[in-house]
Amino acid sequence: MSPSSTETEKTGAHSESPETSAENSIAAAEESWPTKDFGFLPIPHRLRYNPAKPFYFGILLNAAFGFAATFTAANLYYCQPLLIEFSKSFDVSYEEVSRIPTLVQAGYLAGLVLISPLGDLVRLRQLVILLVVASTALTIGLAVTNSLQVFEALTFLVGVATVTPQILMPLAADLAPPERRASALSVVLSGLMLGVLIARVLAGVIGNFTTWRAVYYMSIGVQVLVIIGAYLILPDYPSKNRDLNYFQILWSMAKYAVTEPLVIQVSIINIASSACFSGYWVTLTFLLGGPPYYYSTLIIGLFGLVGMLGVLVGPFAGRLIDKLVPWYATMIATVLLVVFQAVQTAAGGINVAAVVIACFGLDVARQSQQVSMTARVLSISSEARARLNAILILSLFVGQVMGTSISAHVFIQHGWRACSAMMLALQGFQIVILLLRGPHCSRKRWFGYEGGFEARRRVVLEREKAQSGEGKKVERDSEAQMEAPIQNGEGLQSV
Repeated sequence: MSPSSTETEKTGAHSESPETSAENSIAAAEESWPTKDFGFLPIPHRLRYNPAKPFYFGILLNAAFGFAATFTAANLYYCQPLLIEFSKSFDVSYEEVSRIPTLVQAGYLAGLVLISPLGDLVRLRQLVILLVVASTALTIGLAVTNSLQVFEALTFLVGVATVTPQILMPLAADLAPPERRASALSVVLSGLMLGVLIARVLAGVIGNFTTWRAVYYMSIGVQVLVIIGAYLILPDYPSKNRDLNYFQILWSMAKYAVTEPLVIQVSIINIASSACFSGYWVTLTFLLGGPPYYYSTLIIGLFGLVGMLGVLVGPFAGRLIDKLVPWYATMIATVLLVVFQAVQTAAGGINVAAVVIACFGLDVARQSQQVSMTARVLSISSEARARLNAILILSLFVGQVMGTSISAHVFIQHGWRACSAMMLALQGFQIVILLLRGPHCSRKRWFGYEGGFEARRRVVLEREKAQSGEGKKVERDSEAQMEAPIQNGEGLQSV
């Protein structure tokens, strides 16, 4: 046997085709993919993470995310229509039970800061299941306790655990293809906002005909459905940032909040928009209950159904947002906020038709604005989506607190038109802030415009793909030029 044939056999024995090596690497990686949750609960095989076969994020899964967001976010608002019933059941004053809504919101704030950033550190499937199990167990305590102090403590802890929608938002962004990301986020956000509205309706109706404890028994039931659905439907996704610890994650979240121009810009807009939105709904009760309408509590409550209709339109708006550069989607939504707020300012206290139009329009525009801004911010870094989303929700929370207190004061002191005019000015302020940075500004640019004014997302993506292809071609040409002298023997002259 010749040396050349021996060498060929050795080479053949040790060489593998690209397809074979790829299959071997996937098989080796598959051995390290988690097969159990919490070390003992088997993950259904079809839901296990496999980068060779990405999980399809379809309508069913997206709707399941929306359902989970609805009936976990609702935990924060069941208590609001039940305060009188709590007062009678625990035999305490209205002032004492008035602490309950504050405690659940304070717990939610703590969860946003301390729990939601874990989405960038641990496996999201495990985190979602754990949070819903915890909130369900705590809700059982709420349903059976006879002590106001225990009820208040459990209420705070329920708020801490009720950040599941804020874990589902970045997970939806991870799973959805880029061209459907805004649509996926809009469904989860619609579920979240629907939970805010539907919780008050369900709690009011059930509490009126039975007892307040039945509301929490109902909550336990739907949360058990969410747990079962999460186990059977929610795909596994690997943990990120394994080189960071929990405190480094929190510190980096603080850095994002003060060093990223886009995050700061969107947060300022979010604070102003959230203040207007919450202020509108708080003062709407005063407006409809006083002159010239004098509507009953039941009629006023029905305006929440108009808000629900606006929320349900949100996913359709998400499809339109996917076709636009997010900056333009935000601008269109903000302009619509100005228009519908102007309708309210002009005739909100004169004709109820203006109130209905403003109510529906503000809901649709606000949700569209929130989806487009979230899509922009979450595109900054796929490794930090949970932290970036937490910053957005914190800014929304700050706006809610500001809007609720300031709008109520202005309405009582100066009337409905002055209050609405103040909100109109805040809506206009958002446009000014948005115009400070153009639609195609680079990540670290604080002010100005660059990259043109193209609004169609498809065109921008094609342009970027073409530029990327040209860059690779130039790189290949330069490499060929460097290799040419060596192939001609010129590179060996110095040896």
